[in-house]
Order: sequence, then structure tokens, then C-alpha cells
Amino acid sequence: MSSIESILNETRIFPPSDEFTRKANIPSLQAFQALCAEAEIDYQSFWEKQAREQILWHKPFTQILDDRTPPFYQCFNDGEINVSYNCLDRHLATQADKVAIIFESDDGEVIRSTYRDLHQRVCQLANALKSQNVRKGDRVIIYMPMRIEAVVAMQACARIGAIHSVVFGGFSAKSLHERIIDAGAIAIITADEQVRGGKHSPLKVTVDEAMNMNDTGSVKLVVVYRRAGTEIPFNSARDVWWHEITQGVSTQCEPEWVNAEHPLFTLYTSGSTGNPRGSAFQCWVFTWNQIKYAMDF
Repeated sequence: MSSIESILNETRIFPPSDEFTRKANIPSLQAFQALCAEAEIDYQSFWEKQAREQILWHKPFTQILDDRTPPFYQCFNDGEINVSYNCLDRHLATQADKVAIIFESDDGEVIRSTYRDLHQRVCQLANALKSQNVRKGDRVIIYMPMRIEAVVAMQACARIGAIHSVVFGGFSAKSLHERIIDAGAIAIITADEQVRGGKHSPLKVTVDEAMNMNDTGSVKLVVVYRRAGTEIPFNSARDVWWHEITQGVSTQCEPEWVNAEHPLFTLYTSGSTGNPRGSAFQCWVFTWNQIKYAMDF
């Protein structure tokens, strides 16, 4: 068997512009290396400093790391926080009209959402979910197209303390069903269809197919976002339109303050679309303090 030889030997360096560097949280390689060195000297003090400076706490923590029962480590576990508040509310006083998300849809339509707009939409959906009896600790499957509404759904779950599990819109009914069962989900947020590469793919129909499989009785609610405007079957006892349950709903929603170790979402790794219990499968539960940096707007 012949070996593969790489002929690529890239040595060029492309430094960022001065303007970009001025706006960066870590403006240089040297600054990054200094952070790494600081963490190596005393990692607990390093992360305590980061947590106090970068995150807004409802109840400040007093303990950094609880390592008494390894491998079940806990961080900042006596503090209280809300991820949605940290992503959105913290910006309203200083940059509410700054664009938070720019989304370009399949047909070239460009949608811009400011922090103010995103906050209002998140609060509306959060209030709507609460009106549908979704509560702190409940698990919610998000099976959505690539739209800003997917972010709104994730943020709304975070705002009320519900634990969300994002399922890729290209996954089959079987894969969706497995994730519903694994999570013990009580609700699903989806759309009528998604549009990718000029093609329409059913989402709500796939949800119905998954729901017709066994052991899905935990799901009491399916919220449907109207993306393509196509006709879809509706279960009157379970299905609701996103635009109907959010119509006229308040754009203010007090965040649910939760313990820093309260789960934020579940994430499946390895890209497996088959049986998630297979050897290549892992499911991670991410807590509030772990994921803030990945969701920081």
C-alpha cells in the first residue's frame, strides 16, 4: 500500500488588520500565549477571574471547583446565572441597535437581527412556551431549518431554564425519534419545511413520522414555524403555530435564574445519524458555565 505524500508546505502568515486587532478580545498571539501561561500557573484563579469579569451573575459564586467526587467535577456550583440574559440583556443598555446576527437564506434574502429585536423575539417565544406549560428542567427538541428562528428557539429555552437538544434538519425520523426518547422530551420546536440548495424538505412530516413510532408519549407540544407556507397535517391536541402562540405576547420575560451547573443543552457528537447508542456515539450534557463562551454574542 503506497503512502500519501503531502506536497503542501504553507509558510505564509496573514496578519489581521489593525482595525480588526483593535476590536479583538485577544488582540495578538502574544496576548493569547500570556493567557495560556497565566492559566498554567494557577488555573483556578485564572477561571475565577474570567468568570467574574466576563459573566453577569445573579448570585455570585463562592466556590470555583468542587473536585471531591471525580470524575463528577462541578464549577461555580453555588452561583446563579442565565445564559440568555448574558447573551442578550447585557447589551441592551449600550448597543441594543447593533446587529447581532446576519443571516442569508437559500434564495439570497439577507436578514439582520439586532440585539433589541432578538431579545424581544426570544422573550415572546419564552413567554409562549411557558403558556404551553414548558418549565425549567423540561427537555425540548429543536428540529429547525437554518434560520434566525433556530437561535430564537435555543435562547427561549435557555431563558426559561428548559434543556434543549438541537437535531439537524437533515436527520431521518428514526434519528429524531431516538433523540426524543433519549431526552425524554416534552416538546418539539420545528417548521413546516426547510429550503436547502433550492429544494424543499419536510420537517413537520418527519416529526409526525417520528411521533408515530413507539414511546413518544412524553411529547405534549409541537411548535411549528411557518417557513415555506406549505400545507401540513396538524394534530389539534398537540400542534400549535409559532406565529399564533406568540401573537400579542409580551416582549419582556424575566429570565429563570438557575444554578451554574443546571444543564443548558444536550449535544450528540461523532456526526452519527444511526443508532446513537452505537460505539461511535457520545452524548454530552453542557452546563451553563461551560457554554457561555460559545454562545457569547
